[in-house]
Amino acid sequence: MKHITSRDNAQYKELSKLATNSQARRKAGRSLLDGVHLCETWIELRGHPEQAIVAEGALQNPEVAAIIARLEAEHAHVLCLTDQLYHAVSQVEHGVGLMFLIATPQKDVPQALAVNAVLLDNVQDPGNVGSILRSAAAAGVKEVYCAPGTAFCWSPKVLRAAMGAHFVLDIYENVDLEQLVQGAQIATLATSGYAAEQLYQLDLKRPVAWIFGHEGQGVSDALLSNATHRVIVPHLGKVESLNVAACAAVCFFEQVRQNLT
Repeated sequence: MKHITSRDNAQYKELSKLATNSQARRKAGRSLLDGVHLCETWIELRGHPEQAIVAEGALQNPEVAAIIARLEAEHAHVLCLTDQLYHAVSQVEHGVGLMFLIATPQKDVPQALAVNAVLLDNVQDPGNVGSILRSAAAAGVKEVYCAPGTAFCWSPKVLRAAMGAHFVLDIYENVDLEQLVQGAQIATLATSGYAAEQLYQLDLKRPVAWIFGHEGQGVSDALLSNATHRVIVPHLGKVESLNVAACAAVCFFEQVRQNLT
């Protein structure tokens, strides 16, 4: 375990930049997982991080101590910061004092949509994106494609909202969704508050690609016109529409329901 006590340490400066600057994380191809749950889930599903970062005081926490002991026994890299230095870089208020530095998973975009997928067209709120990822993973969706303008999936807020869903999904960012939809080998379902086809009329006992759009503007006209189905989630209350994350959850679990019956 390496100890750092000075802000002037070069390794600490690099960590600080990654923790506080989204552009730096994108450029470096690295992300930070903050908290016991995310770190434990990463170990179980993906293995060792590039580096574990722990606050000195957090070593008294039994959960944190167990994770660090396991990593050290397996010769993983562990960096211990003074509490003051750690909390200066952590983006979680009142966090437990444990972060993992990881290489952001990246894969080549498949040639065509062929399995259950979700396409996010300019969904900008990190909480919504994280919630959609969490629901997608729980419903057995395998792939997530994000258009430019969608919240960065590996940002701290999205990671916290998704609660580890990232680690069981294949996530692709900055994707040309229109081209992807045009070449799809499966049905593509664009949600819209003005569609005529109701969710519960669809046959979902097959792979489909769900398309969800911007919180205010919805799915773009280009994607709506290229999708094989334009779908509305019917509701009885006097509200204009569902929140996009709630809409996604309803759609995913209607597919789950149909496949269980």
